[in-house]
Amino acid sequence: MTRRTPLARKLGVWVCAAVMAALFGLPQQAAAQAQFTEESSTLPDGTEYRIRVPANWNRVLIRDFDYAAADDNYPGANDNARSLYLLKQGYALSGTKRHALRRFRYDPAREIANLDRVLDLFEARFGRPDRVIQYGCSGGGHMGLAIAEDFSDRVDGVIATGAHTPVWIMNTYLDGWFALKALIAQDLDIANLPPDFPSEIGNQLTGTTPTTWRRAIDAAQQTPEGRARIALAFTVGQWPAWVNNLTPQPNLEDVAALQHSMYHSAYQMAENPGGTARVMFENAADGKQMSWNTGVDYRELFENGNEFFKRAVRRLYVEAGLDLEADLRRINEFPRIEASDYALEFWNAPGRNVRGDPKIPMLRMHEIGDPSVPVSLVQGYEAQMRAHGKEELFRAAFVNAPGHCNFRVAESAAAIEIMMRRLDTGKWERTDPDELNKLAESLGTGTTPRFTSIDRFKQVKYNRVWAPE
Repeated sequence: MTRRTPLARKLGVWVCAAVMAALFGLPQQAAAQAQFTEESSTLPDGTEYRIRVPANWNRVLIRDFDYAAADDNYPGANDNARSLYLLKQGYALSGTKRHALRRFRYDPAREIANLDRVLDLFEARFGRPDRVIQYGCSGGGHMGLAIAEDFSDRVDGVIATGAHTPVWIMNTYLDGWFALKALIAQDLDIANLPPDFPSEIGNQLTGTTPTTWRRAIDAAQQTPEGRARIALAFTVGQWPAWVNNLTPQPNLEDVAALQHSMYHSAYQMAENPGGTARVMFENAADGKQMSWNTGVDYRELFENGNEFFKRAVRRLYVEAGLDLEADLRRINEFPRIEASDYALEFWNAPGRNVRGDPKIPMLRMHEIGDPSVPVSLVQGYEAQMRAHGKEELFRAAFVNAPGHCNFRVAESAAAIEIMMRRLDTGKWERTDPDELNKLAESLGTGTTPRFTSIDRFKQVKYNRVWAPE
């Protein structure tokens, strides 16, 4: 077990320890002794942080938003398999813990500034690294995108995994939930939730709202009409159909299996009606609404959807004896949700939104079945990046798995190795799935990579890019 000093709770107190860590629970080749120095404390705003530097430091620092997380289930937590593997490979690691009040005062720009404060402390104690790579998932992934665009002066490359972009993701979720509300549950809430709405640590809502939504989804699934409408909501929302292992990954050409998987996905996602962490996002700008669908044509959104999903919807509507055009009109005629100008001004700031204009090399990695951040967001970012002529700074990789931030060590290690080689040579090596799987398998992590092509899961066009000047 790792012998750790108590976390310093008082501002300015450094804790240093040379630690011999037996990497318990890792593959055999990683379960050797690793010696590192650890320093941890608390920043002025109460954010905890942690730094670890191995005895065999290769002069590369990997920063991760979640590195000081106490729960090793967080993707970047200091004692999880990936972090310990990287430490043993000679990488120094640093990062923070999510603030206790994050649900009420979420601001990625502040969180980026805190990572820079930790970098200041790192350099004061250990010297300036030869290279800094920003790595993060979910909110940490968004921070990576924003760092690459607006705060890249101290970072050499970014690996953004499972990355949300706040306004984009909340609008993407709004569209699907709005369709469900209009067609199967007109009286249920999807936005403008109370700021103190009860929720658990992972932002899953508690109380009656998730329960009533799940009842509505269950009832809809019992009828041909309801099954067709669930599929329509997934198509206009550009949501993934497979987000957990309760069902096998569906064949996209098997309409019944695809729709059944959509139902299971909708049931799971109903733990957050309106979108994952909507309460947190709505609280950020003093409770003002960040999402809108005023002026949105849901028929156009449907046509922009995945071709397999659209084919399934059309067939399900025929089988149900429903008129698809009539239901699209019903959605278009349903009362809309309007954003607050105050909220949009808050979100349209460096660190809080991105435009597809990276200044340093960036690799995005995403699971195709991510229920918290639909993979369609990557496609929207790619389109913006091409519009800015930044193709040579950007690559994307996709993992054939359901879930959010559940990347295997092999996949993370391959992403870091690809970035290291890009920074060494100035050129990207091949990042097609076959090559990434070969690379990942060669790194000796003891885990099996699952890189795959995104082609069959693509949308015609991502619906909710927001990049105002």
